[in-house]
Amino acid sequence: MSEPATNPAATSFPTPTISLPLGLEVLRTYSGALVCLEILFGGLVWILVASSNVPVPLLQGWVMFVSVTTFFLSSAYLALLITGLADRINTDWNFVDVFYHFMALVFYFAAFVLEAATTAANGGAHVKSLPNNTICITSPRGNIFTVLDDRQYNINVAATIFACIVTLCYGSSMVMAFKRWKM
Repeated sequence: MSEPATNPAATSFPTPTISLPLGLEVLRTYSGALVCLEILFGGLVWILVASSNVPVPLLQGWVMFVSVTTFFLSSAYLALLITGLADRINTDWNFVDVFYHFMALVFYFAAFVLEAATTAANGGAHVKSLPNNTICITSPRGNIFTVLDDRQYNINVAATIFACIVTLCYGSSMVMAFKRWKM
């Protein structure tokens, strides 16, 4: 009796390469904890920018796009690791980890800069309602300014701080993923 012929398609793919543990054990690693922080603080950026009623859509539209997209992509990545499905998909997960966190770092840094620019462009401009139902806008510094009321300004300051934190989390994740990839 001869051996059954092996399917060449089944042997042509390498086994998945992943150095992170699968299942709930991933949450005990620094990388897993950072992904959880990315999701948590990225969700806060999304909520804060949305709650400010997006007063500058040209700038804050990118912030919303990045925060929503990376929130869902990081959630899907963490779900793949927790459920163990990453072990069934034949790819170099260490490279995917580096590539994703690098792209997220670049996009989130741009979002952080745009959110900070939106907040800083307020530049001392204040909107005051006068008794005769007119609005007085004080003269700001510089040539470009946004008119944010106090609530919008405070929300945008908080969104800028959290966007900076998320950017640092993605940068740290990228460095750790790069070290794992080069091992």
